[in-house]
Amino acid sequence: MRVFNFSAGPAMIPEEVLLQAREEMTDWRGSGMSVMEMSHRGKEFMSIAEEAEKDLRDLMSIPDNYKVLFLQGGASTQFAMVPLNLANKNSTIDYINTGSWSKKAISEAKRWCKVNVAASSESSNFTTIPAMDQWNLTKDAAFVHYTPNETIGGVEFNWVPEVGDVPLVADMSSNILSRPIDVSQYGIIYAGAQKNIGPSGLTVAIIREDLIGKADSSIPVIMDYKIHMEADSMYNTPPTYAWYIAGLVFKWLKDKGGLAGMAEINRRKAEKLYAAIDDSDFYANPVDVPCRSRMNVPFTLADAELDSVFLAGAKEAGLVTLKGHRSVGGMRASIYNAMPEAGIEALVQFMAEFERTHG
Repeated sequence: MRVFNFSAGPAMIPEEVLLQAREEMTDWRGSGMSVMEMSHRGKEFMSIAEEAEKDLRDLMSIPDNYKVLFLQGGASTQFAMVPLNLANKNSTIDYINTGSWSKKAISEAKRWCKVNVAASSESSNFTTIPAMDQWNLTKDAAFVHYTPNETIGGVEFNWVPEVGDVPLVADMSSNILSRPIDVSQYGIIYAGAQKNIGPSGLTVAIIREDLIGKADSSIPVIMDYKIHMEADSMYNTPPTYAWYIAGLVFKWLKDKGGLAGMAEINRRKAEKLYAAIDDSDFYANPVDVPCRSRMNVPFTLADAELDSVFLAGAKEAGLVTLKGHRSVGGMRASIYNAMPEAGIEALVQFMAEFERTHG
């Protein structure tokens, strides 16, 4: 029996996608090969890659002047690639610090450039987002970087920063494809795949063309966006199977009504779970209400000594990976696109019964 997996990543993949992948595992469409056996330069995989990119462009309405790259290395590699491609050692780059992943991006950028932390919510233990009138932006910054959704703290921007002509860079690893966005507001969007796109190992980068080709010739070739663009993401062997699964997920999203349809489903899921927390004296969520994430919902129990009992009971009920991050504690329910509404309903019912018997 499949469980409802609330993992922050790698996370659930739609069951329909898994079933199709199983059907095609040993013989993709009469090719006599599994996708994971195909040459990345062969006509079979090239057709998979091209269709996946087309579907992603359709889903996100990506303008023609943006390149889409399918890369390795996760968001952590992008923490270095972005400054290496958009800045130099004399540049100043602005970062907004709203949680653990912002801090990691800042730490990496400091190895290459001058970093200005233009705003931070660390003093509030990352339970809110600083208002833009509190930001201390650099006039001629090479770019402004922010993390629209922080998986650990459960904080999400419900607005897009307005930074003028300075390129806006976003790590959307945990909320990409969860709702419609205007790609033209960004210089670069990047996302590790293992939350809302597909399996781990794949990273998607969406880059405005005028920002490509700015890297110094001294950086490693593998870190240069221009090299990957010119090779259509085939400079080195890409994560082919993860790319294939991502393509199936894109088809699944289209069948669900695209990102507008998914946004409505995600709204309902989050509202049900937050209502269960807010209507209770037994559970609590620390995040300021306007900044609450629709993807990652942390919550605590009135008595932390009951945490292990809660987790054991939840697992028995088919609700797994609810333990909060070690830096935060408590619980965390990650409810990405592939988490069905039935999973939220099952969790809410379990929470109510647990409160009745232990509250």
